[in-house]
Amino acid sequence: MEGLSRTNIVSDTFYGTRDDITEQFGIMWGQIKAPLIVPLLRISVFLCLVMSVMLFVERVYMFVVITLLKVFGKKPQKKYKWEPLKDDVELANSSYPMVLVQIPMYNEKEVYQLSIGAACGLSWPSDRIIVQVLDDSTDPITKNLVEIECQRWANKGINIKYEVRDNRNGYKAGALKEGLKHSYVKQCDFVAIFDADFQPEPDFLWQTIPFLVHNHELSLVQARWKYVNADECLMTRMQEMSLDYHFSVEQEVGSSTHAFFGFNGTAGVWRIAAIDEAGGWKDRTTVEDMDLAVRASLKGWKFLFLGSVKVKNELPSTLKAYRYQQHRWSCGPANLFRKMCMEIIRNKKVSLWKKVHVIYSFFFVRKVVAHIVTFVFYVVVLPATVLVPEVEVPKWGAVYIPAIITLLNAVGTPRSLHLLVFWILFENVMSLHRTKATFIGLLEAGRVNEWIVTEKLGDALKLKSATKAFKKHRMRLGDRIHLLEFAAGAYLFFCGCYDIAFGTNHYFLYLFIQAFAFLIVGFGYVGTFVPNS
Repeated sequence: MEGLSRTNIVSDTFYGTRDDITEQFGIMWGQIKAPLIVPLLRISVFLCLVMSVMLFVERVYMFVVITLLKVFGKKPQKKYKWEPLKDDVELANSSYPMVLVQIPMYNEKEVYQLSIGAACGLSWPSDRIIVQVLDDSTDPITKNLVEIECQRWANKGINIKYEVRDNRNGYKAGALKEGLKHSYVKQCDFVAIFDADFQPEPDFLWQTIPFLVHNHELSLVQARWKYVNADECLMTRMQEMSLDYHFSVEQEVGSSTHAFFGFNGTAGVWRIAAIDEAGGWKDRTTVEDMDLAVRASLKGWKFLFLGSVKVKNELPSTLKAYRYQQHRWSCGPANLFRKMCMEIIRNKKVSLWKKVHVIYSFFFVRKVVAHIVTFVFYVVVLPATVLVPEVEVPKWGAVYIPAIITLLNAVGTPRSLHLLVFWILFENVMSLHRTKATFIGLLEAGRVNEWIVTEKLGDALKLKSATKAFKKHRMRLGDRIHLLEFAAGAYLFFCGCYDIAFGTNHYFLYLFIQAFAFLIVGFGYVGTFVPNS
């Protein structure tokens, strides 16, 4: 009896203490809620709604433009002169422009043969093309393999140059800049650039170069990407949906309306004179390609996107590789926006309308607002209104605008419409890292210049290598756990439980599903699901 009484006393003390803590927390919450939390949340909702409207208007505008382009069949050949290059009896092959093909690579053991082989297989007069392999590899085995591969093609009569540096200053931008300094480049008119996993078709130059030859105002012809591993897993399908929208809508609209868009860093042909006039390659951000494109545009040069020309490449098939890539793609543009905003405003060579397009539409809405509003509104603020029912979000902001934006984003990949819900959830999860990277870029914080080459597995050994990588990935549990996703998932799950308990805003279904998505990614499983079709 004495032991039982002692147990009851301890139990009563524990529950009493717990009730006191809960009561004190409730009192504190009540004291700060009305004067502080509610006003801050209302301001946050207002700002998020403003950003949502900005993004909505941008998406609708691009949808209208792309629809008009499809209806009226406005093709590049109608806007710019295009004629096939013909032989000249007197000049022979010298009538063709000299083309440099650059392939920057860094420890690309799995794919170096694919890109070098595709570049050496390009159809063009053999004495009017130079293939330049820019190898920054630090792995001696990979370096030796790349050099042997270049020598093998050289023995076949291909004019191929194997170039190395004693440092990696400037990363890719530094390699491309050094590559253009070689004496043999002075005879070249154009440069085609392909990353190590890109495989152009043999007729790539015949389809792109004529535009540059016949239209001297053009500085860049950008081709579209074609993904060899889009069906590998659910994560690659999600990437395909996002990138298809980027190419089929954003790049197409920019090319048609302003003759400006961001160079994708690969699968494009530049006029070397335009690169020189724009100041050459710069390594001040992790998006050297976009940096060059903006500077060339400010000099008055025009760009052309060719959606009909597609170049095969590989999508990141592991979450780790994709996160690093997205950090670079989100941080770099934000940092470039910070560095170039005033330069764009002060420029006198381009029209006011183009300045507005570049600063507001291209940079601010697409590279800053799109990332921030996705995370802050749908992952932080909207769930917070469940805890603070005094703050309401209008239905048009919480449901209608997001639904329309989502449907407009899906037009690029009709075959994946049935995966739309998964895409929404995945994009919301990735917005966590994109938002963090965007603020790092805007504030020039710690990882602003972080450059990690995206891991590639290669096309021929894709299935086998992916299986091995997954098995290895499973054994390293510490590398698979992502705490930020867990924290976000726990927050959403708590808000969902609160919504069920108190019936405030009835977002519990969305909150639970989104929380589950965050936890799935937190465990590193997103790259393992394979869609049926």
